Amino acid sequence: METLLRRLQDSLNNQLPFAVYAKPGASRITGVFQHNSTSYALKDFQQQGFVFAPFADGPKAFIPFEKAEIFEVEFIPSEAADSFRNNIEPQEKAKSDFEQLVQKCVAEIKTGAFDKLVASRTEFVDTQKNVTDIYITLLHTYPNAFRYCFFHPASGLWMGATPEQLLKASGNEVATVALAGTQIYNPSVEAVWETKEKEEQQFVTDYIVQRLHNITKDVNVSLPYTFRAGNIVHIKTDIQAQVQNNTDLGDIITLLHPTPAVCGLPKEQARDFLLGNEGYNREYYSGYLGLLNREESSDLFVNLRCMKVSEQRAQLFIGCGITKDSIPEKEFYETVNKSITMRRVL
Repeated sequence: METLLRRLQDSLNNQLPFAVYAKPGASRITGVFQHNSTSYALKDFQQQGFVFAPFADGPKAFIPFEKAEIFEVEFIPSEAADSFRNNIEPQEKAKSDFEQLVQKCVAEIKTGAFDKLVASRTEFVDTQKNVTDIYITLLHTYPNAFRYCFFHPASGLWMGATPEQLLKASGNEVATVALAGTQIYNPSVEAVWETKEKEEQQFVTDYIVQRLHNITKDVNVSLPYTFRAGNIVHIKTDIQAQVQNNTDLGDIITLLHPTPAVCGLPKEQARDFLLGNEGYNREYYSGYLGLLNREESSDLFVNLRCMKVSEQRAQLFIGCGITKDSIPEKEFYETVNKSITMRRVL
């Protein structure tokens, strides 16, 4: 463990690309450390490596396995000490700006232009912790998430604990999830979901199933269930499918990304609306990241509950699904609750 963390810090000091990650529920950390500072292009999805892709069109940061050294170490999961208290005082301008964005989204949805939109915002938090300490805290605090630390000259330094799988593919078998709706986790109370939240999650499920039907022989969909991700819970549906022979992995990713869980419906129009109205650049937030063709399988996750870190300052990215029934102030406080995921490790 110490060797891997030292290698992480050395690579960062020397500005060499790397990806360090632990899969959901796993007690193994993998480090992919590139030997040089060259930026390699992802030419097709037959390549083997770690990919870090943006929300919208733009360059994908890519570390080819053949140009890297791979470390794997076991660690002992433990319950992270949590001294964080939710006493966040939102800035009035940030609150006002986001509520105006939500109002605009709701108005557009009511015209029939969209079924759903996913509005997001960003905020900055100062931190005195170093990168390795933050990542260790991340590992232990969110055991059911994909916990990563990624650096590349094209993207900068990013860290996160995302609960959402974009795609797992092995041979002709693919699996994904539909995740939406948000509540604060309360261990003594079973989550009860409102119609708005159920509707939002169903949009995501229907979209994914419809897209997969175009390229698959068979699609299996679980019943929705409550899924815990750190301090919050979501509605989750598991989706499995068998794709037709010779279906290209890149085509499947293009069909799914970005899903309505991070963008909206219709997808292309929703993406254009958000790019034109959110007022900031999402960069790699709500893009995807993970393994391409390692040991004959690919494992990709949506980049949620994430932050970009530089010089003792972290930029947090947070969003929420908007439907015709959304209440702007309530949606703002949903983003505040989601920000706790990253705030508590800083």
